[in-house]
Amino acid sequence: MQTKPNYRHGDVIVKRIDALPKEAEPLKTKVVMEGEQTGHAHRLEGAGELFRWNEKLYLKVTKRAALTHEEHARGELDEGFYEIAQQNAWKEDGWAKVID
Repeated sequence: MQTKPNYRHGDVIVKRIDALPKEAEPLKTKVVMEGEQTGHAHRLEGAGELFRWNEKLYLKVTKRAALTHEEHARGELDEGFYEIAQQNAWKEDGWAKVID
């Protein structure tokens, strides 16, 4: 079995998947995640589209694209499908989302 790599772009986790869920709906934005503290955003740059289903975000990249953010290096993405999640970290009172 071949494993697919996960990527981290700041507090965003990008996991390669085989296909989008059939129920996923396209979004009219290229903003992947907004920064809670700085107002900066992770954005999709290039040939791709964001989708949402069941409170999860997905990316369909049709040609090499990138994630960009004012405080991080470009994160290059190959053609394919991806699931997007926000990184979590353990704190004294339990798991919490990492704030970028």
